[in-house]
Amino acid sequence: MRLFSRLALDCLFPTQSTAYFLVSVEQISFVIKTVNMTARSIESFFSNDGPLAEVIKGYLPRAAQVEMALAIADAIVRQRHLMAEAGTGTGKTFAYLVPAIMSGKKVIVSTGTKNLQDQLFNNDIPVIRKALTVPFQAALLKGRSNYLCTYRLENALHSTQGFSREEAAALTKIKAWSKRTRSGDTADMPEVAETDPVWFQATSTADNCLGQDCPVYDDCFLVKARKKAQDSDVLVVNHHLLCADWSIRETGFGELLPDAEVVIIDEAHQLADTASNFLGVSLGARQLNDLAKDALVEYFKDATDIPELRTACEDLEHEVKDLRLAFGIELKKGEWREIESNPKICAGLDALKEQLQRLTAQLKIASVKTKGLESCYKRAEDLAQQLAVILAANDGKWIRWYETHKKTFTLSRTPLDIAAEFRAFMQQHRATWIFTSATLSVANKFDHFSRGLGLGEADSQSWDSPFDYASQSLFYHPKGLPQPAAADFTESIIEFVLPVLEASQGRAFFLFTSHRALKLAETLLKQKTGYPLLVQGSRPKALLLEQFKQAGNAVLLGTSSFWEGVDVRGEALSCVIIDKLPFASPGDPVLKARLDAMRQQGRNAFFEYQLPGAVIALRQGIGRLIRDINDRGVLMVCDPRLLKRSYGQMFLDSVPSMQRSRDIADVQAFFKQERKS
Repeated sequence: MRLFSRLALDCLFPTQSTAYFLVSVEQISFVIKTVNMTARSIESFFSNDGPLAEVIKGYLPRAAQVEMALAIADAIVRQRHLMAEAGTGTGKTFAYLVPAIMSGKKVIVSTGTKNLQDQLFNNDIPVIRKALTVPFQAALLKGRSNYLCTYRLENALHSTQGFSREEAAALTKIKAWSKRTRSGDTADMPEVAETDPVWFQATSTADNCLGQDCPVYDDCFLVKARKKAQDSDVLVVNHHLLCADWSIRETGFGELLPDAEVVIIDEAHQLADTASNFLGVSLGARQLNDLAKDALVEYFKDATDIPELRTACEDLEHEVKDLRLAFGIELKKGEWREIESNPKICAGLDALKEQLQRLTAQLKIASVKTKGLESCYKRAEDLAQQLAVILAANDGKWIRWYETHKKTFTLSRTPLDIAAEFRAFMQQHRATWIFTSATLSVANKFDHFSRGLGLGEADSQSWDSPFDYASQSLFYHPKGLPQPAAADFTESIIEFVLPVLEASQGRAFFLFTSHRALKLAETLLKQKTGYPLLVQGSRPKALLLEQFKQAGNAVLLGTSSFWEGVDVRGEALSCVIIDKLPFASPGDPVLKARLDAMRQQGRNAFFEYQLPGAVIALRQGIGRLIRDINDRGVLMVCDPRLLKRSYGQMFLDSVPSMQRSRDIADVQAFFKQERKS
């Protein structure tokens, strides 16, 4: 067996060395036992009469899935980092979980979102547990704000600030749920949506958690979840938690996650952006207002003899509001130089800094009274330090920028490059790292992904999707499309889109690269089509998807959040329409600073950074179309640069091998054939 031979030889006789070794019989027996168990068990597990087939009705073996599982087993045994790209339908979750569990090593699996995390833990791992004879303990760990904090809930219920009728009703429901929940995971509370702002009153953050000083610490749901995480063989987290742990280690304060021997990063194409956010510093109006509100709660409980504290809290809220007004009504991301050139904003920042220092001084006086007040004092000190770091002069390694929201703002400092820091983080962990996603490569090369994380000599392998795209799909790119820069671009492409929607009878995702284009398209389509329109932002994402599936003929308009991580199988989704090639906005201050830095280094920022990022984003959007072996569908891309610019070929080289057409008659014939079938 080829895998056995490679694993055994690499373990006993590393190819990098020409030295001779004396190897005991026991060592050889151990390696042979491990290698045979891994390779043979994996092949047997995924066979058509194997354990997986016994627990999954209608299971069909996939060669790519077995090959991927064997490659991951090989990487684990040889302790080699691996970038593993697996096309849609490969079954990559089982392909990495099975060898990781069989290895007997401590494993951390990090996913892109909490929804994927829940799916992996609640759906995929139980299936493997039924099929495998290997016993293992799995745990799910989320960020602090995903767990009920009974201390803060009681504070809210007894607060003198008062709540609206809806908030009070929600808190009462949470109180009743707190008596029966075992996990405290807010996702398990169906009566109050996870997105409901009232959860802030019943959960904690790193800023307001009292830690071991909390009077209900022994019953803390987060502490219990972390204890399970420490004791588990397989721990499921998400990228935000993984990177939060990384950023905490960088400052020298303990570890949230247990040490692991294998770290698997699923949806790995998202990791660099998440890591960049966590390695930076961000301070927002919400954090400042939360501090003021929490300090007021503690004031009314235990410090009414210090009236200056109440005044300082209220004045901080006032300064935060004034600073938001100074930014103007426009919602935008902007460069720091815009702040420096605006005297009104500069004055507002000075006033905010002074008022935060004043509140910190008052909290220091009151901190001796209770642990709650002491916690608020520490938070105020931390926020003052973060503000000082952001306001400090730039040394060229950081990007400073701001973002305004409807009622709040955020000030941020982001690292220009994370590759060196992430490489150091991996070296601290001495684990085998597996990076997997359906979209890691660009034109079959992993350079963009590898360079972004500083992976250096990591191995790479790719497996195509098992789906027959040539017969299951059609790539439609009509003639005569307007240029993307045209003022009437969206209005013009609607005329090309309408006959496609008629042919597909709705059943489409219409994906946009900007919210402005989405809103304009919504207005136009309401006038020109009778199919149900579902629009991102009008309802929670999960509800929109459920309505889309049930309608059977709807058109869903979405932006970035619907380009990936969305799985709609069957006839309900039979068409994906993309308005433009998804290049990141050139006005984004972080992107602009990175591109400028690359140009100063003599590098081609467009071909090295912008183009690969757009190719990966397009591949994710296309990935929504075919999700099952029986799916059929049409992809429509409305951007003429696909054929009229030289770089368009890189996009074409990176998409599945679909039939291609520029004639609407072929689209109509495709759907007529579907109806005949």
